[in-house]
Amino acid sequence: MNDLSHHEQAIELLQELGLKEYEAKAFVALTRLPEGTAKEISEISEVPRTRVYDAVRVLETKGLVEIQHANPQRFRAVAIDEAADTLRREYEDRTDSLRATLRAIEPAAPDEETEVTHEVWSLSGGTAITSRTRQLVDESDDEVVLVIGDESAYTSELRERLQAAGDRGVSVVIGITEGSLRERVERDLPDARVFVSGLEWLHSSAETGDETVIRRLLLVDRNTILVSSFHEDLGEGHEHEQAVFGRGFDNGLVAIVRRLMYTGLLSNVEA
Repeated sequence: MNDLSHHEQAIELLQELGLKEYEAKAFVALTRLPEGTAKEISEISEVPRTRVYDAVRVLETKGLVEIQHANPQRFRAVAIDEAADTLRREYEDRTDSLRATLRAIEPAAPDEETEVTHEVWSLSGGTAITSRTRQLVDESDDEVVLVIGDESAYTSELRERLQAAGDRGVSVVIGITEGSLRERVERDLPDARVFVSGLEWLHSSAETGDETVIRRLLLVDRNTILVSSFHEDLGEGHEHEQAVFGRGFDNGLVAIVRRLMYTGLLSNVEA
């Protein structure tokens, strides 16, 4: 999307939010005009004039366009902020409806409770990994140990989840590999233990030719682990984050990972 013009990006985003192509093009055209006729919209948007009327009627029902019943009819888009809020509410309503509908579907097999011993899963893509990180922090009962290997992993959403975990009595320990980030994290999370980690190998190594960067190491309640990484050689805007996470670890692996994650912490803090 970075290679598209603002005009093309707007049309693409509107389609992702549920508008059809002609509806998106007609709306974008109207945002460029104080008001317009079907002919003017068609000329700017390249939507066939006969299809403009259908598109505008749909936009009107969605609360995105107003119609003046003159001869010829004239149309105008609502304010951009109002349109964005309208689409956001519709998107949220659809998401809530989807959640309720999926939960109401009868499972194909009986829901049998099984004891989790050891399980390892993989995730791909920053959105999915960030979502799973937040979920694991939300599920914590006792302790969250997080080592941030790349500053971009420290988002406002993650900060809020860590704050909420601390508020409910969870011990939050944050390791930072970039000293410049420490002051910010300490300010955001005054009740957390924050330290500069000694895990320099989280970053890529020119000596070994390994361009993999460990973005985050997460250990929750001593039995759930998440590790995510990306490759620097893909370039900015093209990096693809991957992760593995596992539950049910109650053996030496957790002890080793936890001690590694604590590397660099003050000596009077017991790992």
